[in-house]
Amino acid sequence: MLTNCIQAARSSHRLEGLLERVDLFRLDACRKLSGTRRAKMGQFLTPMPTARLMASMFGPQQPFVQLLDAGAGVGSLSAAFAVEMCNRDERPRYLSITAYELDPMLAEYLEDTLAACRLECNRAGVDFEFTVLQEDFIAAGTSMLRGDLFARKRQEFDAAILNPPYRKIHSESQERRLLRTIGVETSNMYTGFLAIVSSLLVQGGELVAITPRSFANGPYFRPFRELFLRQMGLRRIHVFDSRETAFRDDGVLQENVIFCAAKGEPRDRVLISASAGPEDESATIHEVEYVRVVSPSDADSVIHIVPDEMGRHVEQHMHSFRTQLEDLGLSVSTGRVVDFRATQYLRAAPGPNTAPLIYPTHITPGKFVAWPKSPCRKPNALVVAPGSMDLLVPSGIYVLVRRFSAKEERRRIVAAIYDPARLPPAELVGFENHLNYYHVDGHGMSERLAKGLAVFLNSTLVDEYFRQFSGHTQVNATDLRSIGYPERARLEALGARIGNALPGQEELDRLVHQELLVMSDDAGPNPVAAKTRLDEALGILKMLGLPREQQNERSALALLALLDLKPETPWSEARDPLCGITPMMEFFEQHYGKRYAPNTRETVRRQTVHQFLDAGLIVRNPDDPSRPVNSPETVYQIERSALEMLRTYDSPDWDKNLRTYLSSVETLKARYAREREMAKIPVTVAPGKTIALSPGGQNVLVKQVIDEFCPRFTPGGKLLYVGDTDEKWAYFDEDELKALGVTVDEHGKMPDVVVCYGAKQWLVLVEAVTSHGPVNPKRRAELESLFAGSRAALVFVTAFLTRRAMVSYLSDISWETEVWVAEAPSHMIHFNGERFLGPS
Repeated sequence: MLTNCIQAARSSHRLEGLLERVDLFRLDACRKLSGTRRAKMGQFLTPMPTARLMASMFGPQQPFVQLLDAGAGVGSLSAAFAVEMCNRDERPRYLSITAYELDPMLAEYLEDTLAACRLECNRAGVDFEFTVLQEDFIAAGTSMLRGDLFARKRQEFDAAILNPPYRKIHSESQERRLLRTIGVETSNMYTGFLAIVSSLLVQGGELVAITPRSFANGPYFRPFRELFLRQMGLRRIHVFDSRETAFRDDGVLQENVIFCAAKGEPRDRVLISASAGPEDESATIHEVEYVRVVSPSDADSVIHIVPDEMGRHVEQHMHSFRTQLEDLGLSVSTGRVVDFRATQYLRAAPGPNTAPLIYPTHITPGKFVAWPKSPCRKPNALVVAPGSMDLLVPSGIYVLVRRFSAKEERRRIVAAIYDPARLPPAELVGFENHLNYYHVDGHGMSERLAKGLAVFLNSTLVDEYFRQFSGHTQVNATDLRSIGYPERARLEALGARIGNALPGQEELDRLVHQELLVMSDDAGPNPVAAKTRLDEALGILKMLGLPREQQNERSALALLALLDLKPETPWSEARDPLCGITPMMEFFEQHYGKRYAPNTRETVRRQTVHQFLDAGLIVRNPDDPSRPVNSPETVYQIERSALEMLRTYDSPDWDKNLRTYLSSVETLKARYAREREMAKIPVTVAPGKTIALSPGGQNVLVKQVIDEFCPRFTPGGKLLYVGDTDEKWAYFDEDELKALGVTVDEHGKMPDVVVCYGAKQWLVLVEAVTSHGPVNPKRRAELESLFAGSRAALVFVTAFLTRRAMVSYLSDISWETEVWVAEAPSHMIHFNGERFLGPS
């Protein structure tokens, strides 16, 4: 039994090492690919945490598995799938991977990746074959599906995993023409790939893909959605809370989703999960009926992604509004003025025979149009002439909605009112193409209706609902036509309560709830109140100085649970109950609709509660201080002075009380900063002997080398030298070095750490790279000269804090040396003189 456990541990370590090696291929390839080349290819290579998450979504597989990886890059997804299969109790007996990659440089990495996969699969008892096809997948796939005379024989696959290229394809492009030959009409490469892959799957075959979320709605992708949903049934959808996490090494801000779909009839339910990023262990899960994701009565086949229970209540509230725009006597259109096509009519300032020209920049914080604007980079006026009349509409009251918002903006829908009574007199007005405008048969509407409509559109409720089906920052007129609206009388009653400016967000949401929702068919929880309370808690965590890692939804929920603060409970009524981790998570679900998987309890404890304790925000076991820390009975309570301060949130005393609290209690953020600026870094260098390193330079990494690297890779080894940023010879065992035959020249440039590993008779020389470079060929020669007399074999190690920090040095690192990365401390990377990280 023990032998089996040891073999399993070794196998797991080898498989983890394989994924580490492949991820380094990715980093090196990204370094070599120019931005122009990557934009042309439309490919962003998949980081390994994302690849592993995707591979985990596949269901049980048959004994013989044929996998397709289209647009495979360096093979990250194929490797993650192979490792996932090898780690399962029920492994396939045979795995064949067909990988397409057009780029010749990436194809070289891909060959090495799949060769390494074959070695590890064979060790795990899985027969493995692979084929790398350096071909254009769209050309090859459409040819196979058409059954062309000289086409490769059509293959069918049991599974497919892909991160398809993201690039627009024009209507007359070769790719667009090829896709039309198989009945696919789409405007982007990624949906073209998905359409072909879906056709190549066997019945019941599974597809897992990471793509932009933009295909879920909008007219451009409707033909693709109709085609895809006829063939494939969605099983799971995973969304990320942050745009920056899925492809963080590439700085990609596109909102992405991962989805798993199977060919054939859809299941009754779809599992929707969400996390801050692919490595976040505390994912929320929410199972919904399939018809709530894709309604069979929806002619546009829009895919609604509702990640939690509060999202369901948003959906229910919005579905209580059954009035369509035409029932209100309203229409919505896109602004007619495309400025680069009307340059001869544009004027910087109004003058004789001109009309106001309204851009998004003319929308004020009060949500009324302010015109003219000076200084302004955009024109303020349009000449009224026979050639411009089609671009203008009669002056009147219109509601405008910006078509585009910046990716970092909190709101997607921003509405404003154009009221000619607030502007200089004009008979006509022009709306620029980046605006949508609501109108009555091309004319303005009543003031009350306009105000009520603008308040409704600016509500958090509408914005949250819009995010359920739209993954991009564009708000199309089609999207605005698709939502339901309150009845005209109720909109006008709401508008009657609005004065000369639209109210602030909190008051606006209160009015919408009071006027439009209290009387609605759905009397369930108020999801806007829940979101507002969550946003407030997040803001408080930032003001208290909690680190960025704790400025997230999970930590905000924990704070609210510790205060027993429900969505409708005012801050002044916050309490201090004794609360364990499991009751906290039950509170998240019951009152805020956020259900976390039971196995995330430790994440809540380690990544939130421990930091609250360190910050002095909460206390542990105040009812029984003698209770062991690891007891299942452990409870936590908000600290008394923190409770008193938090009860004054949103009151006139808040700012003063917050300052008083922060002056008397060190925040965790301040403590971290003080440690960096003032405190020495303690390092144990021998039994009973500790030294203190200065806080600057590479010493944070040096400490991790001593505390993390040495116990793992030189167990029982003896430290002989430790350098310091401020003091070169922080620790030096000169006698031991001499016993090994080494006499060091005091003017010689020492490595940062020297360890004698007696069990192997090695002298390990470590360079900690933060400001200085790695062990390159020149530095290796210097170290060999400095330690020339050593009777122990020399081992050269370059240490980095993160893989990202390592990327810029990859081409400099000497062959036959080692690399260790502190963020993945259990792995070592050997540069073996062929292709680094090649199969061993």
